[in-house]
Amino acid sequence: MKRIVMLLFAFGFLGLGGAFAEDYRNGIQWEEPALVKPGKTAGAAPSDAIVLFDGKNLDAWEGGAWDVKDGVLTVNPKTGDIRSKEKFGSCQVHLEFMTPPAESKGQGRGNSGLFLMAHYEVQILDSYNNPTYYDGMCGSIYKQSPPYVNACKKPGEWQTYDVIFTRPVVRKEGDKVVEIIRPAYITAILNGIVVQNHFAIQGETYWHKAPEYLVHEDKESIRLQDHNNRMKFRNIWVRNIPDSNDIQREKVLPFIFDPKTMKESFEKEEPAVQKQSTPEAPAKQK
Repeated sequence: MKRIVMLLFAFGFLGLGGAFAEDYRNGIQWEEPALVKPGKTAGAAPSDAIVLFDGKNLDAWEGGAWDVKDGVLTVNPKTGDIRSKEKFGSCQVHLEFMTPPAESKGQGRGNSGLFLMAHYEVQILDSYNNPTYYDGMCGSIYKQSPPYVNACKKPGEWQTYDVIFTRPVVRKEGDKVVEIIRPAYITAILNGIVVQNHFAIQGETYWHKAPEYLVHEDKESIRLQDHNNRMKFRNIWVRNIPDSNDIQREKVLPFIFDPKTMKESFEKEEPAVQKQSTPEAPAKQK
């Protein structure tokens, strides 16, 4: 008999769960997400992207005298890095690159770099059959974090970077950083393969000393490095993204479990906020 009662209770509980599952809301008044039209092909710029290079010219850049020909941007060695005129904080970056024929080895072979906020480098290097120190390989956060895997293609083949970057938040006193409130974070996808996942950047990506955070603006240029190799680039675009997904405390509300209220709310197409009632204190016994 006891087993039958337990089974009936279980079926009843599942039935209630099914009712709750029809419409399960948390009561937060979310803003409607913006409509963004994806690119027509994989890797093409979506409708809200800022296009930095579309194969036509270097109007969006300043710095080194790099070459533009047949829709391709090529490093002109020893003319210097280029920087985007527009400045960015937290962002999504897409670019495509090609390393030249292998004429050297190690860091002298197909070397460049993608610098977020002009300070934090995601390494670009010909790492195809090219041994070097691991935190200097293609896909590394330079001198801070090796890539999970070596995902490089052969020289002469187009490769893709998709990078998601969250800007750092620091407290400054004059020209010094006195507190790191939130480090910069980076996720990097090389040729469709995750090579960094939400890595906490430790500061400037120096080659000759330990990293540290320096004072800079909340938005800075994207920088591409001239490392004396004739690297090629195409299809470079950026999207601004929010600094954080944290929900403000005043928006955190209790979940709604009343199926009837949820049904009425759903019909009105607006979530209902349920006020939590405070249970009355039990009467004192005389």
